[in-house]
Amino acid sequence: MALELTDANFQATVLDSDKLTLVDFWAEWCGPCRAIGPVIEELAKEYDGKVNVGKVNVDHNPNLSVNYGITSIPAILFIKGGQIVDKQIGAVPKSVLDKKIQSHI
Repeated sequence: MALELTDANFQATVLDSDKLTLVDFWAEWCGPCRAIGPVIEELAKEYDGKVNVGKVNVDHNPNLSVNYGITSIPAILFIKGGQIVDKQIGAVPKSVLDKKIQSHI
């Protein structure tokens, strides 16, 4: 299951991790966010132990959204070693996200 990332746990869970972390910025009212949600959960299961997969609710964690310049959702950031190594804006097929993960692990 994807981790629930918040303003409070983001530093320890994502930025301080030595693993690649996929971070999905989403909101409950966003149709494309809801459409890609099951894909994010599948990736969390498939890469369990290898890649951290988490979700940031932009309505509940506005600081993270501002810090990362999130203006469109869903926005998926790939963070490794505290740095953004890739990103994807909008709902895309699982294969696109899978390819991005593979290129960074």
